[in-house]
Amino acid sequence: MAEIATGEVVELLQTLIRNRCVNDGNDDSGHEHRSVTTLQQYLGAEGEVVEPHPGRQSVVFTVPGTTPGAPSLLLLPHLDVVPVTPSGWSWDPFAAEVHDGFVWGRGAIDMLNITAAMAALFSRYLSGAMPPLPGDLVLAAVADEEAGGVFGVGWLSEHRPDLLPADFVLTEIATPHVVPGGGLPVTVAEKGPSWKVLATRGTPGHASQPYRSDNALVTLAEVIGLLDAATEPVAVSPQWVTFVTGAGFSDDLASRLVDPDRLDEAIDELAASDAPVARFAHACTHLTVAPTVFTSGTKSNVIPDSAEAHLDMRLVPGQGESDVVDHLRKVLGPGRLDRIEVIDKVTGPGNASPADGVLWEAIGDAAETHTGSRERLPMLIPVTTDARHLRGRGAVSYGVGLFDDRMGFGEMLSLFHGNDERVSIGSLTATTALLATTVARFGDRLAEAT
Repeated sequence: MAEIATGEVVELLQTLIRNRCVNDGNDDSGHEHRSVTTLQQYLGAEGEVVEPHPGRQSVVFTVPGTTPGAPSLLLLPHLDVVPVTPSGWSWDPFAAEVHDGFVWGRGAIDMLNITAAMAALFSRYLSGAMPPLPGDLVLAAVADEEAGGVFGVGWLSEHRPDLLPADFVLTEIATPHVVPGGGLPVTVAEKGPSWKVLATRGTPGHASQPYRSDNALVTLAEVIGLLDAATEPVAVSPQWVTFVTGAGFSDDLASRLVDPDRLDEAIDELAASDAPVARFAHACTHLTVAPTVFTSGTKSNVIPDSAEAHLDMRLVPGQGESDVVDHLRKVLGPGRLDRIEVIDKVTGPGNASPADGVLWEAIGDAAETHTGSRERLPMLIPVTTDARHLRGRGAVSYGVGLFDDRMGFGEMLSLFHGNDERVSIGSLTATTALLATTVARFGDRLAEAT
């Protein structure tokens, strides 16, 4: 297998971080064209560039397969990152500096580390250093994942599905082992998005006379308070049961984590010793509701006549929009809900891929090569990724990586969209090697089967 130098991947990751492709949800943010140019220069190829909105570019590169009709493999990283609050960081979040063996910066684990690793291994096939696979090998580095993929995979799936083959996909999320020596975590399922805006109207007036005023901000603040205090619906999915069974929890804790009647008590107990893992467990087993943005008012002495709140709601596989409506009605009651306009922004069901087949076995081959064990841990993640678009078209999609012992599972989870995001150089090297072996073994297994 062609060697991939650690320094090469580190340098590429640093450049991607420094490109500041920050997606704040507005159409004119993102600026993914910067990283498209970086990848074109790195790979020495133009690829196929699409730009649904100025600056919101995605690029697709393809190495044709040798066998017509053979299944394709799509490498699907994204280029955008979420905003930061620089004051909360130990180092400049866009300087991509190396400190204590870590590359620090926004996107270091979500998911520019994987983007750099995938581009590095893909370059070996593009250059001919590695033989082509039986089916097409495609690298699609896309825009707008952090805002639902409207200008990225969502747009490509609707307008240029020919660029995104839907056979097998490697994308995010990669995490460290849940417990030392346990199975290699492989993302096989994810929650679905139900992103909404709640809007309410009131009557403007002078703020010096608030008595019995129709204050839109107060009305909506009461709604947000009720939603935040409410008990969220429990949903124990088959994917969660599989994860808990293999994650290395004690038998007693594991039994309670899959029992809807004892689940919340078990999560509270877990929070006392490992708060990040408790948050992960809660998110994977509940219809979650997180208020994220609140806007209202025009001036400090004017009673606001309008208010809006953004809700990030997530659905466990098996839940749907009817569960969202039921929860809102139960918590708010029809009278209060009737005063609010509920605006859908991004919606979609939870989704999953089976933990079997040629790509699953190729990941097992790679795990055995690099860890000495084929054991894999199928994982449900509480976030939403671009995999949902491809799974909706019938693709089998996984997320996987390999991490050293510099950071644990819970600590890494706390860094997603948080302060001091970073990845160890050892983990970047290991992930690149694991993915490269996975791709090579995928090709070998396809060739052996034909």
